[in-house]
Amino acid sequence: MGSMETAKPHAGLVPHPAQGHVTPMMRLAKLLHSRGFYITFVNTEYNHSRLIRSKGPDSVKGLPDFKFETIPDGMPPSDGDSTQDVPLLCDRTRKTCLLPFKALLSSLNSSPNAPRVTCVISDGVMSFAIRAAEDIGIPEVQFWTASACSFIGYLHYRELIKRGIFPLKNDDYLTDGTLDTPIDWMTGLNNICLKDVPSFIRTTDPNDIMFDFMGEEAQNCLKAPAIIFNTFYEFEQEALQAVISKFNFPKIYTVGPLSLLGRHFPESQAESLNSSLWKTDSKVFEWLDIQKPESVVYVNYGSVTTMSGTHFQEFAWGLANSKQPFLWIVRPDVVKDGSAMLPEEFLEEIKDRGLLISWCAQDQVLEHPAVGSFLTHCGWNSMMESICAGVPVICWPFFADQQTNCYYSCSKWGIGMEIDYDVKRDEVAQLVREMMGGEKGEKMRIKAKEWKKIAQEATDVGGSSHVNFDKFIKEALHFQD
Repeated sequence: MGSMETAKPHAGLVPHPAQGHVTPMMRLAKLLHSRGFYITFVNTEYNHSRLIRSKGPDSVKGLPDFKFETIPDGMPPSDGDSTQDVPLLCDRTRKTCLLPFKALLSSLNSSPNAPRVTCVISDGVMSFAIRAAEDIGIPEVQFWTASACSFIGYLHYRELIKRGIFPLKNDDYLTDGTLDTPIDWMTGLNNICLKDVPSFIRTTDPNDIMFDFMGEEAQNCLKAPAIIFNTFYEFEQEALQAVISKFNFPKIYTVGPLSLLGRHFPESQAESLNSSLWKTDSKVFEWLDIQKPESVVYVNYGSVTTMSGTHFQEFAWGLANSKQPFLWIVRPDVVKDGSAMLPEEFLEEIKDRGLLISWCAQDQVLEHPAVGSFLTHCGWNSMMESICAGVPVICWPFFADQQTNCYYSCSKWGIGMEIDYDVKRDEVAQLVREMMGGEKGEKMRIKAKEWKKIAQEATDVGGSSHVNFDKFIKEALHFQD
């Protein structure tokens, strides 16, 4: 092995084991790879086997300098192909992953076939990696894969306990107005209500796992030497400033949208590596090609969201009654306690203008000229992809940071309208018509295109995200190329 090879920087990347986290981490890995890094991408054993099932054994073969490794997630064994029980998974990764991850780093460092690991980048909610990297004396960076505005929300969780707001007082909080309580003391989040705070506060259980997990993992990020965000400074300036001023944490790098940043990097062989845990369907594009420009509503609730059978039917009929063409991604497991079956008369009603499929390459669909709006759960990858495509959003947030992203889309960024949680078909139809043909929708389309331009400028050479990416490699990963 030549001395040139030994000098290669080696990054170990550890995503949280859910699709919405694996996707941006894989994008980041590919960008680092194209800048000369040797990559070890660490999935959990469960997701590793899902990748093999969805994409075949070649999908994890990697490249000579881009390897896949695994650590156990501490969960009881199961052979499912669906998203795991989130609270249990979070609890187990936090309690059990440190030792297996340290063991993996040691074995990588004693391997003759790879350079020593020079840095670790872990998901913002996998903070055990901070300890592991400290113990072996290498730099560590937390990658917060959700929005900066939600990060601020999580950082205030402790304060919600202090002020006696958490846990909520009774179980009727969805209907008794509790969630409309104005909150005016969160630095970086102005004029919000309780319902706009990341949703794990919505419980009367003082020991709720997710509330504790997310609040504490956000605090743990502040113990890391640096944090990177898949966002651009211009988009979330207020929240980012608050992290620096209120929490006294200057070491943040905004490097997003990652999907746009890659345009200026040499195409690396790693482009062939795919991180989707779902099989995609390609007939979508033939269908989109015959639709009018900006006429299609694209509907996708991400990889985790589930809904009741009733809500599912209301969405379906709302879309049908809007009379707009739509492309709806219906995951086989989207309806909880039931199947995502639609009545014959619905399929008859939409046969000329609706297409239902189980999964697709979302970023490419949003870029298609036929797509005019995106009905979304407001997960952060979806929000960034929507901005990159300049497409406005109709928001139906489900959980976590999605409520916060929804509030910002509608109130700050000027690109969104919200559907009431207890969804009704008439409201869906009316919002879709307004977004696709109304004056308000037209304003949002213009605003979304403005943000797209700003995102492109931020990721261009000399733009804020591009400059930050270089600084992040030099300052946080201590690598001079």
